[in-house]
Amino acid sequence: MNQLGMVIIGAGECGTRAAMELRAQGWTVSITLIGEEQWEPYERPPLSKRLLVEDSEPAPVLIVNSEKLSQHDITFMSGCTVKEINRNTRSLMLDGGQQIQYERLLLATGACPRNFSLTGSETANVSYLRTFSDAASLRKRLHPDKHIVVVGGGFIGLEVAASAIEQGCKVTLIELGPRILMRGVPKEIADIVEARHRAAGVEFKYGVSIDTIEDIGDQQVITFADGTVVKCDSIVVGIGAIPETGLAAGCGLEIENGVCVDEMLRTSGPNIFAAGDCCSFPHRLYGGKRIRLESWRNAQDQGSLAARNMLDAGEPYTTVPWFWSDQYEQTLQVTGLTDFGDFIVSRDCGDNGKLFFHLTDDGRLVSASAIGSISKIAKDIRFSEMMIHQQARPDLKALANPDIKLKTLLRDVAESTL
Repeated sequence: MNQLGMVIIGAGECGTRAAMELRAQGWTVSITLIGEEQWEPYERPPLSKRLLVEDSEPAPVLIVNSEKLSQHDITFMSGCTVKEINRNTRSLMLDGGQQIQYERLLLATGACPRNFSLTGSETANVSYLRTFSDAASLRKRLHPDKHIVVVGGGFIGLEVAASAIEQGCKVTLIELGPRILMRGVPKEIADIVEARHRAAGVEFKYGVSIDTIEDIGDQQVITFADGTVVKCDSIVVGIGAIPETGLAAGCGLEIENGVCVDEMLRTSGPNIFAAGDCCSFPHRLYGGKRIRLESWRNAQDQGSLAARNMLDAGEPYTTVPWFWSDQYEQTLQVTGLTDFGDFIVSRDCGDNGKLFFHLTDDGRLVSASAIGSISKIAKDIRFSEMMIHQQARPDLKALANPDIKLKTLLRDVAESTL
């Protein structure tokens, strides 16, 4: 290496962890962390939950503060937008015209909310939830007796719905599909989550498409394709996210459902890596299929791995995917990819929760999903994750039996491979 310095675009979970890991691995030359927002690097999971309901004035939950970044000699540039990457000169240009050269570059640009394209939908009270500023703005609208419409039945939409209910709002959730949590969560768990939301007062409308949205006075009027109308005070849209690939595409990097990287998180361009929500990568546990993950832990794990590989560690990314969501007093966790399962074995743990194991036709465990008490399911999901990583084929009757601890199954799997 010529040691010009490491540059990271994106100061979220992924980019910040990468910067810290570079120092932990002994990189002594400059590290520059560039973020578009004015805030110090902060966590995103609390945006749809704690920050919407806490009594005190909200503040970002920081990953690290500026003082700690300074202690690690990391140059943090907030409120900066990168306009262009020049691969020939190994440099990038900021919106103010400043140029920065890099030894190696990490793209940790994340994803942006999928736009709700509809004539008349650009109203003052149609909002998205991605940044702290979004959460602070939405929080001001969650007052008792206000009617909030949530468009989208994924994790974000459901968490916002639960937070709005907690604040005393009336909530209607609109989902174009036949059920909530269509991506990565089995119907059995989706039904449990829906029942809990209905018990709290959330109204669901499935299989409906919105024709128009109009501002009439202080309210929004939603007209559906079938002619029915819903009036509300605010609309929150959570219909997925799109990877931020503009900079990568602009400098000629390969794009496929995100910035294409290999197992080492290297892009198609020399000296450029990508990690987190913005990239797609092959996963050897799932036949090398190229996947893209939008999750807190993936961003954290890939940020750290990208840093090590920027220093020529040569480590493949083999971590089992893991997702979580809080739904009222319940916790939902998923490890692995449910889409790769051919059949399900369920385990009923009574009041502690339910688990669903997703297996291939030849009995290999590829995913596990659970809902219930976090003190119970967190351990079981962790043991399931270990078995998935070992490509285990556990006994099906034992999987279904809540009296047999998954820790025991994991030990049996480990002993059988010796």
